[in-house]
Amino acid sequence: MEVISWKALDALKHAATHIEEVFGDLDTNEQMAVFCSVEEDYLELYYSELEGNYIRRFEDEEEMRKYIAQRRTEFGDNEFDTEDYYSDESNFAEEDDDYTGYKIKDGDEDDDF
Repeated sequence: MEVISWKALDALKHAATHIEEVFGDLDTNEQMAVFCSVEEDYLELYYSELEGNYIRRFEDEEEMRKYIAQRRTEFGDNEFDTEDYYSDESNFAEEDDDYTGYKIKDGDEDDDF
């Protein structure tokens, strides 16, 4: 089922009794797939900035696991968790800018072209 609003997808995600897998990130991949269960239903909530958003319902957990394997190959095995990246201050270590040997040209010096 195609869904226009991300709010509808977010409401289902928050109502989920269990989130099985999350692939992608809207900040880095422009798409995200959330596999979850809401009571007795197994769902894929697909968010996209480029394509249509949709909800896919699976008959059972086994069918959902097949699609999880498919998404894993589409998004790649190595997941990048942006939340962990931004919370880790070592990724933003300040480097000392050493400008020794840097010379500012005087206005009197002309370049020969």
